[in-house]
Parts: sequence; structure tokens; C-alpha cells
Amino acid sequence: MMKINQMKKDELFEGFYLIKTSEVRKTRAGKDYISFTFQDDSGEISGNLWDAQPYNAETFVAGKVVYMRGRREVYNGTPQVNQITLRLPNDGEPNDPRDFKEKPPVNVSDVKDYLEQMMFKIENATWQRLVRALYRKYDKAFFTFPAAKTNHHAFESGLAYHTATMVRLADAIGDIYPELDKSLLFAGIMLHDLAKVIELSGPENTEYTVRGNLIGHIALIDEEITKVITELNIPDDKEEVIVLRHVILSHHGQLEYGSPVRPRIMEAEIIHMIDNIDAEMMMMTTALSRVSEGEMTGRIFAMDNRSFYKPKYNQ
Repeated sequence: MMKINQMKKDELFEGFYLIKTSEVRKTRAGKDYISFTFQDDSGEISGNLWDAQPYNAETFVAGKVVYMRGRREVYNGTPQVNQITLRLPNDGEPNDPRDFKEKPPVNVSDVKDYLEQMMFKIENATWQRLVRALYRKYDKAFFTFPAAKTNHHAFESGLAYHTATMVRLADAIGDIYPELDKSLLFAGIMLHDLAKVIELSGPENTEYTVRGNLIGHIALIDEEITKVITELNIPDDKEEVIVLRHVILSHHGQLEYGSPVRPRIMEAEIIHMIDNIDAEMMMMTTALSRVSEGEMTGRIFAMDNRSFYKPKYNQ
């Protein structure tokens, strides 16, 4: 039984894997095939089942564990599995989807402890009250949700892990540049993606909700902040409220990437940069973990469709 990250180019493999995505498509000749993404706790890989029959599409759906045999190949620089045969597990064979989920790189309770500790370092009372109120409201979801459906930190508890890593980066950068307000960095980062718990459906078979598709997490978190300042009787024209809303509204950096405003204060620009650093590091690390030394990764759509090389000089 072979883990996904152990598969070698052009080698046969077999094992149990979780179907992460399953979509029926048509070839140019009009024949049905199923495009899959398979997953285990070491990573994920795509593959196609050709000449698919209707019962294949009904049987092999997202969220099911399957036994698969096939060959790992590289197509257009992207690792994939081909020549695959699939069946459902027999009695006594692995069949629990939870055993095949990608695990966060750190313990979630450690992440929770760290963020709780860093909340005390938000010295502005208004910001700390807002952060605490929203974390109380969404506590369970925040520490279980992924940060995205596919791009980065797309695993259970990825949202909290991404947030904590950004806070660590902000803490270090704030030491180097003392003119930055660490309290604003911490508060803005802790809230910037919190509405992913509304935008996404959850850690299992993650999809966008109706509000996620039609409104999006940036507008949704601004709405949540507005609700909380009303509940806490905090005036909405206080500069510290406006500034906190600004760093969150501008964290995608560009209008075409979904931010209604571009960063106009130092902390807003730095939060946008830190967000990109952590997202891109996770995307590169994930892609490189799926290839062998001396190979290129598949193209990473969110990074201008570039592929990355995994050097072998350190073997």
C-alpha cells in the first residue's frame, strides 16, 4: 500500500485513498470520463477514469474511500494517476474518510493557546473587545474550518493555522519595524479571514455557501464587525474602528482580487504582504511535497500559473 507522496514517476501503485473531488466530463469525442482528485494524509493527486459508465459516477463520489490500482505519470508537468481501476473497500478494509484527511502541521490546541495568548497583546481596548466577541461567536467553526476550498491551507483547521502563522510573522516584523502598531496588526490578522466560517461549508467536502458565492468573506466580516460594535455600543465613527475595518477590507491588496479599497495605511499594506507570504509558502510547500527531487511541480494557478522545481543538490 503506497502513500501519495511515495509514488514515483511511471511506477505502478495500489492502496486505499479518499475521493476528494469527482466530476463527470466529456472527451472531445463525446465520451464520458470522471475527473478525480484523490487524497490521503500525505497529499493529493488527480486522475481520470476513462469510458466511465453511469454506475461509476454514482459509486465513486466525493467523500468515499476507494481501493485504487494504477500508474503515476506526469502530464504537462503535473503528477497524475492513470490506467486506474477502482473498487469500494470490502468489510474490514480501511473505509473511514477521517483517516485520509490532510492533517494540520501543528496541534490545533497549541494554535488555540497561542492565539488566546496573543489576544492579550492587543493593547487597544476596542480592538481587543471586538476580537474576543467574534472569537466567542465563531469559536468552534474557526478552529475546524479550512482557509480555502483548494488554494492554500485547504485542510481541517487550516484557517486557524494560517491565522496563527500570520500573527507570528507580524510579531517578528513588528520587532524590526517598531513604527508599526502591533496591536492593529494582531487584531486585523485575527479577524481578516474569520468570515471564511460563513463563506465555506466546513471541513468536509468543502464548498462555497450561497453567502460565500454572492457576498464573500471580506464583506461578510465587515458586516460581522458592524453587528458587534452595535451590540457593544461602540460608535462606528471612532477612528480606531474605521482603521481596523480598513485593514481588513483592504487585505487582498487589489480591487480586482476582491478588496473594495486598496491599503492606505502601513499596517494594511503589511497585513496584505504577510497574507501573501503565508499563502504562497503553503502553496509552494504543498506542491513540492507531491513531487520527487529533480521534478517540477504542476502549475499553481494562484501563483500566475508557474511551476516550481524541487532541487536534488541536497540529496
